[in-house]
Amino acid sequence: MASSNVTPSPYRELAHRVNDGLEVILFWHERTDELIVTISDEPSGAYFELAAAPEQALDVFNHPYAHAAFRGLPYAEKSLASWAEAASRVTTTDRTEEPTR
Repeated sequence: MASSNVTPSPYRELAHRVNDGLEVILFWHERTDELIVTISDEPSGAYFELAAAPEQALDVFNHPYAHAAFRGLPYAEKSLASWAEAASRVTTTDRTEEPTR
C-alpha cells in the first residue's frame, strides 16, 4: 500500500452558508481550540477572516460584516481572486500566529 505524505488539516468546518456569491464558513482549529469565520464575497472580491470567541461564534457567522465593521477591519482592501485560492491557503498555511482581526 502506498503511503501518503498529506497531513490532515487541523481545521474542522462547523457551519457553512452561501447566498448571492457570499460564502461564510465557521472553522474550529482542533489543536488550538480557536474559532475562525472566513468570508469570501465573490461579487466584490473581498475575503477576510474573523476570530470568534465560543460564545459569539454563531453571531459572527450570521453577521460577519457587522463584526468586521465593529472591529474596524478594512475588509474591502483584503481581496483574493476566489474562495478556492483562500481555501488553498488555509490548508497549507501555518496557523500558529493570531488570525486576522
